[in-house]
Amino acid sequence: MMMISSCGRGTSFSCFSCLALLLVLHCHQTNRIHGQKSVSALTVVENTEGRGGDEEEEKEKEVNLKVVQPTEQWQSLKPGQAVPAGSHVRLNLQTGQREVRLGEEQLKYWTQEHQRDTKETGSFFSPDELKQAMKKIKEDLNPVSKDPDQQVSMYRPLEELKRDMAQLDLLLETDVQIMRRLLEQFNSSNSTAEQRMNILLELEYLVHQVDNAQTLCSMGGLQVILEGLNSSDLRLQENSAFVLGSALSSNPVVQVKAVESGALQTLLTVLAIAQPLRVKKKVLFAVASLLRHFPYAQHNFLSHGGLQVLSELFRADGDGVLRLRIVTMLYDIISEKELISQAGLDLVLDAAHDERVRQYSKVSLDGELLEKGWCSLVPQLLESTEHDYREKALRALLAMAPMCLDQYRSDSSLMDSLLSLRDQYQHMVQSEMILGEENSYFTELVELIDKLQVKMKTK
Repeated sequence: MMMISSCGRGTSFSCFSCLALLLVLHCHQTNRIHGQKSVSALTVVENTEGRGGDEEEEKEKEVNLKVVQPTEQWQSLKPGQAVPAGSHVRLNLQTGQREVRLGEEQLKYWTQEHQRDTKETGSFFSPDELKQAMKKIKEDLNPVSKDPDQQVSMYRPLEELKRDMAQLDLLLETDVQIMRRLLEQFNSSNSTAEQRMNILLELEYLVHQVDNAQTLCSMGGLQVILEGLNSSDLRLQENSAFVLGSALSSNPVVQVKAVESGALQTLLTVLAIAQPLRVKKKVLFAVASLLRHFPYAQHNFLSHGGLQVLSELFRADGDGVLRLRIVTMLYDIISEKELISQAGLDLVLDAAHDERVRQYSKVSLDGELLEKGWCSLVPQLLESTEHDYREKALRALLAMAPMCLDQYRSDSSLMDSLLSLRDQYQHMVQSEMILGEENSYFTELVELIDKLQVKMKTK
């Protein structure tokens, strides 16, 4: 016997029988209107007999449409009967009748309880009953009360939560309590070097919050970090510099306290002595965080021989990792001062502008850069094969141009490097244009070189 079978798409017949019946009515009405077979929640076997009769009688039949409850065995479908979603329907070519049984998902989840509930409630529901059932489902899915008093009672006071956690041997700590505990553990004579390193890493995570960094300083944490910088353990030095740099970043309060505590002198001392690369990288990070947008610290940096320390570090760095960080730091300092002077041309200024101008005027960077030979040191970064290194060098050279133009013009190697780099990047730009790419990174590098060449040719 040949069979043509299909399985209706959708989920298995839900335990919410009223919801399924609502879908039955909706699909059957759609079929009546459009004269099509349903491909959604229900499969309806249309009556091929005459469609005559009173219109009101047809509507009544639609409301009281009976849904066949499939079983594990095949059973025949009468004209006009509907089946639940997921049922397996086939056409028996031998008898010409449609047959139905439970689908795979229905067989898996159908239980005696579902069948018993269906028998008890029956298969006929009025429209009002279906509406009430849908309303009940929505209420079950959203049990939150609209009563403001009941909503407030859902949230428990912090003290009550602490008492409950204490009974469960759980401890709820604020960031302040955590930092105080970490400092006590760090200062404990029983703490090992490994434990102190882990403590510093936890502190570094916490001080990214501006308030936490300021609170740590008020607890005496800044002195603990500076002692770590003076430690003979290189790992403690590295982690201490990491914590200090993170605490100083965009935090003027901590920057002021660090300068007053002598952090700048300590950092320069660590850079001046022989140290592994990983330590110097973290110390340079802390120095850059201390100097950024802080002219008072920049003035102290220059007066304590900071540029001399950096120039020696630049010359000793063969790989260029430290060179990149140093040149980036110098570019930031020069750009800050230039932006402040340009802001003075505005008609509307904030109340603190004059004070910032006064402080930046004390940062005599031009003479120091010339004296320490930076006009010839920075061009060495162009020899790197890294495009990022070259970009930072070009930007720094442009920023230093007002004070270094005479040296640039007398430096033949710089002229040759610029011509060679321009040809190289111009070729890359043309290759990218062939591929349909415009305004690329290499185009920006060509523009930087052109600007520098124009400045060098201008008398």
